[in-house]
Amino acid sequence: MTGRFITLEGGEGAGKSSNLAWLAERLREAGVPVTVTREPGGTDLAERIRAVLLDPGAETMADSTELLLVFAARAQHLEALIRPALARGDWVLCDRFMDATWAYQGAGRGFDPAAIAALESLVLRGLTPDRTLLFDVPVAQGMARAGKRSSPDRIERETVAFFERVRQCYLERAAAEPERFRLIDAGAELDAVRAELDTHLQEMLRWR
Repeated sequence: MTGRFITLEGGEGAGKSSNLAWLAERLREAGVPVTVTREPGGTDLAERIRAVLLDPGAETMADSTELLLVFAARAQHLEALIRPALARGDWVLCDRFMDATWAYQGAGRGFDPAAIAALESLVLRGLTPDRTLLFDVPVAQGMARAGKRSSPDRIERETVAFFERVRQCYLERAAAEPERFRLIDAGAELDAVRAELDTHLQEMLRWR
């Protein structure tokens, strides 16, 4: 079986994690070998980098430090987990990937696009997801969901304006790459979201 790379993207409170597990289970039921992972993280070393990235410690993290840590975690993730899984024919389901960097560090932080593009070229070496499922939810609704978590991490403590920029970037990227992206109304009821997901799942299963 040919390996496939499927990423799930979206802002805070979009419901990616629970729907990722649901999608993985449906694929396994269809006989597809699945590797489930996330960014930042996915390997022991990358998870340790994630902990540093999200820790709301006393010292303010520079934007350049954040960007470089994201790519350090991604480089390790790709070499130790994603590329080997794809090579053995797994379908890799990843909670966030490169689009998140453009949304959060690019649009959210206002980081130099040329710097992000250079790091993308260095680390990804041309790897692009076969499909990206974008879970879109209004910022206020997503933040209300995320606010129910016990202790928000460093990113979750950002401003509404920050998350509005993130959402807008995601939507612009989806509009620019309609062949790769599938937009999901994550503000809808769960049954409706799962129905949308099932439609996209059936489309992806035709790849086999």
